[in-house]
Amino acid sequence: MIATAVENTKTAWLGELPAHWEVLRIKNLFQEMDSRSETGSEELLSVSHYTGVTLKRESLENEDDHLTNAESLVGYKLVQQGDLVINIMLAWNGSLGISPYNGITSPAYCVYRIKGDNNPEYFGYLFTTNLFKAEFRRHSTGIIDSRLRLYSDKFFSIFTVVPTKDEQEEIVQYIKAQEEKINLFIQKKQRFIELLKEQRQSVIENAITYKTGWTQSRIKNVSKMFGRIGFRGYQTSDLVDEGEGAITISPSNMKHHKQMDFSNCSYLSWEKYEESPEIKIFEGDIIMVKTGATYGKVAQVLGLPEKATINPQLMVFKEIILDNDYFFYFLQSGLIKEQMEKNVIGGTIPTISQTKIGSMRLHYPPIEEQKQIVSHIKTETATIDTAIAKAEREIELIREYKEAMIAEAVMGKRNINFAH
Repeated sequence: MIATAVENTKTAWLGELPAHWEVLRIKNLFQEMDSRSETGSEELLSVSHYTGVTLKRESLENEDDHLTNAESLVGYKLVQQGDLVINIMLAWNGSLGISPYNGITSPAYCVYRIKGDNNPEYFGYLFTTNLFKAEFRRHSTGIIDSRLRLYSDKFFSIFTVVPTKDEQEEIVQYIKAQEEKINLFIQKKQRFIELLKEQRQSVIENAITYKTGWTQSRIKNVSKMFGRIGFRGYQTSDLVDEGEGAITISPSNMKHHKQMDFSNCSYLSWEKYEESPEIKIFEGDIIMVKTGATYGKVAQVLGLPEKATINPQLMVFKEIILDNDYFFYFLQSGLIKEQMEKNVIGGTIPTISQTKIGSMRLHYPPIEEQKQIVSHIKTETATIDTAIAKAEREIELIREYKEAMIAEAVMGKRNINFAH
């Protein structure tokens, strides 16, 4: 297979391609569809850069949760199996996919149907590569990421590579076979991690089990709690580019145990940051998720690279009168989780109030014994934490491999035993 550089300056970003592949504008391969639901009774679909197009109901935690906050789904866009669905606000992040289902999707999304003798799944893989996401960003309209929009005219103007139909089929089958192996590897690693976390949790529970003579109290009596509420909330217009404001920590930055990941943060303007001094975040602070699917999750802020605050989903504990680590471990205990389950409200967006959290029961020994318990937990969980970190890194690496594999395959840079 001979590779040749694309000479046209408008398509040079595509790099080297197999000589017999075509290069066409997307408008020659897809047409926009805008048929609307008359009843709103069709299957509601969602779009994510993690999972592509999926059934909305499969993401619900409880059967009685609402599919959407919309009063009616009449007028939602109809989607046929094989259609390309794009969240135009997040196209630059790969929030798109080929739908495996018939259904409906948000009127704010765009629906496109393949033309001619082509395999839409090939283009579904192609359009989620970093190469094409960067091109989608370049053609999107807006100032900052949260306001970017990839409108259809801009999308259609972008050039794409077009292998022969047989090659499209071969590439798709190759990727799917590789994905199956990779997904099985990830599933096994994730199960291993869950077992390790259960083992770690057992160590914590045994160490902080109530003993005679320990003090029983409420969280509000051992710590002050602060969150972003009322006028101190913020709009997307308050978000700024990196370097122009403070890091805004969200649940996605909170990894297991004490690990934090600040590689993908939003930034809040300095004005809004200074408006809420009580929720400025510092090294060693303990934060908790109070709104969202991971409510109750806690983390200690370590490795903070610059000034930071929290988004409305989080709260922070300050002025803790207990040993900081003891309090952190206790917030992970079964007793706290049990009280969380009893007090959480909301279906689609579970929420627990700071007042309810403050009223939760806890127990603790004298400060010196707290320190001894912390030392014991750290010793007993050190090997477990190392194993968890290693397994999580292996998952990261295999996902990076998967991304590279797909990028190479769709651009003709992998030997997939083409007929040519």
